[in-house]
Amino acid sequence: MFKISEIKELIKLVDQTSVHELEIENEGCRIAIRKPGKSEVVTIQSAPAAHTYTPVPVQAPVAAVEQAVPAKQEAAPTAVDHTAGLHKIVSPMVGTFYSAPSPDADAFVSVGSKVSEKTVVCILEAMKLMNELEAEVKGQIVEVLVENGQLVEFGQPLFLVKAE
Repeated sequence: MFKISEIKELIKLVDQTSVHELEIENEGCRIAIRKPGKSEVVTIQSAPAAHTYTPVPVQAPVAAVEQAVPAKQEAAPTAVDHTAGLHKIVSPMVGTFYSAPSPDADAFVSVGSKVSEKTVVCILEAMKLMNELEAEVKGQIVEVLVENGQLVEFGQPLFLVKAE
């Protein structure tokens, strides 16, 4: 069984290295940590005497071909990023997102809720452990980006907050 502190340490180690994916199995418990936007896959294979790490190349995204655009079309308005200037609360782990402490309870926060650095915004379940996630920023919830019970990835945005 993995402790929360061990999981957090593994996440930090993966985040600080060039490793994009890590899977570990210990005493029947399995944990998988993946960085978003990876460009290669690292496969971990168990061998009797040692572990083999084999990078497997993934096809790189094809660059968009630039096309000539008439001058009058260049002045057309571009898409506006509605998340600009907003703080994203992201998932620190892979798990299941729960918006409330129990199925019959009210959500921790909703659109318009004021939060402080220590406000619990959700619970993330990973390997049968319930982990409370705090806002870590003072402000107002602008958007909830995931549904209750949804599986979330490491680094996936969960909330948008207008910071004060």
